[in-house]
Amino acid sequence: MPQYYSCFMAAPCRQTLGVWKHVATLRNPRMFRRCWRKSWHPGRLYTGSVPSSPDCEMPVQEEKPFHTPVMVKEVLQFLNIKPGQIVLDLTFGAGGHSKAILQSVPGVTVVAADRDPTAFRMAQQLAEEYQGKVKPVLGRFSELNNLLPALGLGPGTVDAALLDAGCSSMQMDSAERGFSLSKDGPLDMRMDGDRYPDMPCAADVVNALDQQALASVLAAYGEERHTRKIAAAIAQARSVYPIGRTLQLASIVAGAFPASALYARRDRLQRPSHVATKTFQALRIFVNDELNELHAGLRVAQTLLRPKGRLCVLTFHSLEDRLTKRFLRGEDLAAPPRRSLRQHARARPAGQEEEFEEEEEGDEGGNSVHWVSLKKVIKPSEEEVQENPRARSAKLRTAVRQ
Repeated sequence: MPQYYSCFMAAPCRQTLGVWKHVATLRNPRMFRRCWRKSWHPGRLYTGSVPSSPDCEMPVQEEKPFHTPVMVKEVLQFLNIKPGQIVLDLTFGAGGHSKAILQSVPGVTVVAADRDPTAFRMAQQLAEEYQGKVKPVLGRFSELNNLLPALGLGPGTVDAALLDAGCSSMQMDSAERGFSLSKDGPLDMRMDGDRYPDMPCAADVVNALDQQALASVLAAYGEERHTRKIAAAIAQARSVYPIGRTLQLASIVAGAFPASALYARRDRLQRPSHVATKTFQALRIFVNDELNELHAGLRVAQTLLRPKGRLCVLTFHSLEDRLTKRFLRGEDLAAPPRRSLRQHARARPAGQEEEFEEEEEGDEGGNSVHWVSLKKVIKPSEEEVQENPRARSAKLRTAVRQ
């Protein structure tokens, strides 16, 4: 099994097995140069025709603030930072949480890490504003073990850590980054920007993977029900012309459904949700290896936090939240999730008794550190969701390192 998927949040389902054999091609620049990218590059302007109709037009969105951090009050409350302590912000983004920490706690030092070069430059600007209080770091979670020792950070040297998973508003609002299906731009989705030129982008994935593997990606990372229908539509469209623009892909996915189904789905605010939303999520997670990186980030926090150090993790979809919950429980992420008593009862044939072995307390899955949750999962208030709709799916998990 390739290392790229070795830390998938549960035992691999049958749908994901078909993806693994294609990862070597996508990750090997020499092999990849032989495919469709020889004649076209996602950075070039797409000049082909895009199916359009009044039913497939994207909704016009009002201008919003550049960045609004989620659950700031709750994060500050549960991190409980004291003056003079060291805080590790594993996902600096636009710096909303870091700024709130610096403004509310005197003498605190914030290590601002992010894989996005744009976020890194913003962290450098904040470091100039707070001289000696902000230490910017450019790198993925999986690279931090090699980068942080240069700042004098080792095991047990951090007092609090924050991890805000997923895509930032800054990335989503930039059309040229290719994350949003409501803004036309190159189908990129790489959180690292141009740091790794040979790293496949979303356009590479939709044009290079075969139909079955593409359906597996959509099922595993988008939890999409209509994977075959969408994968077939993509395969048919790319046979005519390569797919390289965000609105082009959104139109192709929309074309696989009747017009009445285009906005039939609803988000948690009961607002219409485009049928391509889960497709874009799946591609973004796959391109950026987000689940493995999230696991690596949690392990970094586990290593660096001192005893009684606190961790806050913000997640925005079920894949991230389940992985975080299982990690904090000390479960082996490569093994199938443990079923609850209710799930066991549903799976048991009628009339058959089943014995449950008492679960042993303590370390599981190779974790050497125990976690104690401060509170069950926390969700944003109704007032915050109304002011910042992007907070609607957020979940906050908090724990103390023992």
